[in-house]
Amino acid sequence: MTDPRFLETEIGTPPASLRTPIGRRGLPEDLLREAAKRLGIVCLVAAGIWTIEFVVSHIVLGMPGMLPEEQVGREWLRLYDVVGLINIAVSLALFWYTRRSKRSQTFLLDLGLVYEVFTAASIGFLDYVISHPMGASWIAIVIVLFAPIVPNTPGKTLTAALVAASMGPLAALFWSLVGHPVPPAPQVLMQAIPNYLSAGVAVVISHIMTRLGREVRKAREMGSYVLGDLIGKGGMGEVWQATHRFLARTAAIKLIKAEVLVAVTREQADVLVQRFKREARAAAMLRSPHTIQLYDFGVSSDGTFYYVMELLNGMDLQSLVTRFGPLPPARAVHVLGQACESLGEAHERGMIHRDIKPANIQVCQMGSYYDFVKVLDFGLVKLESHAAKPEPGLTAPELLAGTPAYLAPENALGELVDQRTDIYALGCVAYWMLTGRLVFDGDSPLQIVARHIHAAPEPPSRYSRFPLSPELEKLVLDCLAKRPEDRPTTVGELSERLGLCAIESPWTRAAARQWWEASLGPEASRA
Repeated sequence: MTDPRFLETEIGTPPASLRTPIGRRGLPEDLLREAAKRLGIVCLVAAGIWTIEFVVSHIVLGMPGMLPEEQVGREWLRLYDVVGLINIAVSLALFWYTRRSKRSQTFLLDLGLVYEVFTAASIGFLDYVISHPMGASWIAIVIVLFAPIVPNTPGKTLTAALVAASMGPLAALFWSLVGHPVPPAPQVLMQAIPNYLSAGVAVVISHIMTRLGREVRKAREMGSYVLGDLIGKGGMGEVWQATHRFLARTAAIKLIKAEVLVAVTREQADVLVQRFKREARAAAMLRSPHTIQLYDFGVSSDGTFYYVMELLNGMDLQSLVTRFGPLPPARAVHVLGQACESLGEAHERGMIHRDIKPANIQVCQMGSYYDFVKVLDFGLVKLESHAAKPEPGLTAPELLAGTPAYLAPENALGELVDQRTDIYALGCVAYWMLTGRLVFDGDSPLQIVARHIHAAPEPPSRYSRFPLSPELEKLVLDCLAKRPEDRPTTVGELSERLGLCAIESPWTRAAARQWWEASLGPEASRA
């Protein structure tokens, strides 16, 4: 039976007023951002080309005898100096603006069309200084290159391209009005034909880019959600930031693309899909505020499995300790207590996580709360009632169910697992938070697993930069006991003992906020 807490995704096409805007260019927002960045690169390259042309013109055309009239050559160089320097300045200024401006990508790409016309006007102005361009004008090349590099709507692309193509005839008209010799009007128009043909090509390219952008956006639609930026990749797939088409609510979408399943063996594909489904179902059954919340689950039209979960603002314990070093005991106790709340509910429902590790425990900002803990990734969850039974198809052959550095001895040996297996892993996490070191390290996963089975852990106080109370150190070592019966029986008991550990002062909400703002600055308030 379908879990009623899964949201229905096949709800039809929303009315136009509620649809997520595709954008006037049909491109997703992340592709528009990339196009805006390319505009900056184009400006930088153009500044380099103008600089090279500036230097070469002074070296070559400044030599006696290169032009029939030396006076004309000097005038040409003066004009080229002015036009070249203006273009270098404008190009560098626009490059800087695309990197610093907070304006929308739409505005920046519209500004790119203005820059295209400005560049074409500069080229056309110089084309007719000597009398007429020799061969096809560079204007045609500029028009064609701008269409794919700095995409825009077909209408705007056509308008800008036609104006740019007309810069040659307009430049000839200008020079004729000031008395400078130019070719006859028919010859000028013939010379401009490649420019106008290029404008037609630019429109075709714009149509193709727009259609591809819409197809990309459609392919990224997962139920009622539209994918945005890629957050990360892992062994099971990808995680994307997404937005609900109706509610404008941001979320994170975890997915396995169909091509990933095709690239592996059928047995491996079955393992990935079953773990993926199991993670979604497990998260849907749990209501603890310290467990990642699930919004939706489904399969897209192209065969991509996905589920939608809350988007967290924070970092996992692996990144936190790696970046900032070991945590003070009060903060470690604060984090462990919240993780115990999440696992306590899971254990009450008969679920064993089996993959507790720093990377699966996230500390977040949730409203005005800082260091709010979320437990992630229930892909290896196992029902305690079936803990002694093998699960064919859900564990890949010759692979351990869990992460070697946090693997309980009974899990490594394939023996009965229960909630004390997660407690062992929490002991490993506590050791990592307090010392910045793994309980056991080794040259290979097998060596690490063997040490979990046989070796005694060293006291964390030997490596911690903070003084540890005897109660806290004993509790960590009790969690790391080889025999499950020597560990705390439940996470409830573990949480109670954490509360009895002597610490200098508790880790408060005010202390957490102060740390986030001091350590992360603007990142701490990012929604």
